[in-house]
Amino acid sequence: MNEVKQEFLNLLKEFSKSLTAYVSTNSQDWKIKGFIDVDKTIYTISADTKIISKILEIQLYPKFRQFAEETGYEIILAEKQNWYPDLSFVNLKNPKIKFAVDIKTTYRLEDYPGFCSGFTLGSHGEYFRNRTSTKNIQFPYSDYIAHLCLGVIYTRALSADIDETKILYLSDLDKITSVIKDKEGAKPKSMTTLLNCC
Repeated sequence: MNEVKQEFLNLLKEFSKSLTAYVSTNSQDWKIKGFIDVDKTIYTISADTKIISKILEIQLYPKFRQFAEETGYEIILAEKQNWYPDLSFVNLKNPKIKFAVDIKTTYRLEDYPGFCSGFTLGSHGEYFRNRTSTKNIQFPYSDYIAHLCLGVIYTRALSADIDETKILYLSDLDKITSVIKDKEGAKPKSMTTLLNCC
């Protein structure tokens, strides 16, 4: 199983390198500008970390599905909001081979270069103490070959640059400030990194 684990980890690491370009514009701003309604009105996103986190997850799900299909896995999303993990990868040829992937997001601390706000690890409930428990977990903890965490680290836009009170339309799209900005000279920062494997 160690070979299978290492192979999946290598594939996931390589895949994670493509995610920054997928969610960012050429100028390293987040592609997501807001929510749109049936009248084509755009509502800008606040810098609330819970909102950013959920939208990033939703934006990344199609890429994870593509990764799963290309590597011979089925992807299963957590059935409930508070369940662990965000993504379960189940091998199509051998369903006993499962990997847990949790997506965690945080932002860089502008006043402390090289540092970021902490990651919330979530609750380690019944399933963490009792590895065969099915409470609040997609599959029992012990069913997974490895538990991986994909970290998304981003730079927040200044709150003064974000106006959540304006009514905007598709024609205004270029005027909307992204709540995530990652400009740093000619070399953009990577937003994603594989944090842990256990």
